Amino acid sequence: MKKRSALISIVTILIMSLVFTACGNPSGSKTETQQLGANAGENATELSFWTFADLHGKHLDKMLGLWNQQNPDKQIKLNVTVMPYDDMHNKLLLAVTSGKGAPDIADIELGQFPKFLEGDNVPLESLNDVFAPYKDVVVPSRVEIYSKADQVYGFDYHVGATLAFYNTEILEQAGVDYKTIKTWEDYKQAGIKVYEKTGKYLGTADTSASWQASLLLAQQNADFTDENGTPKVNSPEMIKAYEMLVDLQKNNVIHTIPGGQPDTEEAKGEYNKGNYASALMPEWYMSRFVNEMKDLKGKYAIAPLPVFEEGNPRSVGLGGTGTVVTKNGKDVLLAKEFVAFAKLSKEATTEIWNTLGFDPINMEVWKDDAVTKNPENEYVQYFKTNAFDTLNEIKDEIRAIKSVKASPTIGNIFNTVTLNAIFEDGQDVKEALDEAQAAIEQELK
Repeated sequence: MKKRSALISIVTILIMSLVFTACGNPSGSKTETQQLGANAGENATELSFWTFADLHGKHLDKMLGLWNQQNPDKQIKLNVTVMPYDDMHNKLLLAVTSGKGAPDIADIELGQFPKFLEGDNVPLESLNDVFAPYKDVVVPSRVEIYSKADQVYGFDYHVGATLAFYNTEILEQAGVDYKTIKTWEDYKQAGIKVYEKTGKYLGTADTSASWQASLLLAQQNADFTDENGTPKVNSPEMIKAYEMLVDLQKNNVIHTIPGGQPDTEEAKGEYNKGNYASALMPEWYMSRFVNEMKDLKGKYAIAPLPVFEEGNPRSVGLGGTGTVVTKNGKDVLLAKEFVAFAKLSKEATTEIWNTLGFDPINMEVWKDDAVTKNPENEYVQYFKTNAFDTLNEIKDEIRAIKSVKASPTIGNIFNTVTLNAIFEDGQDVKEALDEAQAAIEQELK
């Protein structure tokens, strides 16, 4: 087991790197600190903020300017430290559990969050009081994933609602209208036509990420773990999900892709070449199209995911980073008020869409056409349809997959062994999932 454990440790770093880049640019290999709030008065309160993504610091900088304008009696200077992903999370966990050296405010990536909620004494401040004014306008599932025992501990930058991105140029060549794809059977029949007419694949069979498993479990109101956080990856729902995907693969509807899944450099090259006609990915994948697949501008439409049966939930929120307030800060209430303003307010979530291209968790923005349909917005310009038309259609159907202590181990086994066994080696689905369950249980002993 030693060799396998070493491999899994290495892959953990790679997988976590993949996950957190969904929310912004990593800081690289060095730590950088700067003070923000040049417009603050000399009596401003200094607060500290730790993050692993440059863009997160830049967002808080913009929000700090607005906060100080609107709150002359509660001005803030913010000392922002950007660290490498693992370094930051390790230092933060040590600081909050020891009660020494913790920042006032910090980002914690979703996969790391369970570590900070262990035990009876959570070292983070409850945000329930500052969340209350926004409770009715925020996507509930994006708060639940950072909660424990009815206490909210983190606010996300985005929903990460999974959507279907369709290359209409390829589909039209095959005589397929993406708007008719409602179920997985519809997707299958469309994919058969696409392959027969164009030689292209409609979608991907992912071997290095579990996005597909997450969305297919969510559609069945299931999860990777039970209500106690115990892994159950060989469940009937998981077997149904992967048997359906294998059927799609056998019919040339989906195919493995270089890099293992759509959010890799190699895979984006395949999309640029027009070899795949759809990506079923979180909303933040829009930024990948805009920034890394510029030649596809004007070709892609956005729609709800296909489902097993009409009436199933058509989306799941994936990826994420929760901003938290630690218990030993200088001015905990001020820090909480600022975090709520910077992450949940209409001003904040408008900025998150305009500059980051993320689907903000405050749904008030979703209904503001002046923001979501601004013709000057690069995301609006790129796609044939508007993302928020689809988001508003599915807003009550966005489910969540729990992030628990066992989640990294589950991801490691799936993304290094199980998915390759199923899609590359042709192993029987139930057999592969039974082996995954046994391997996960062994790793967690």
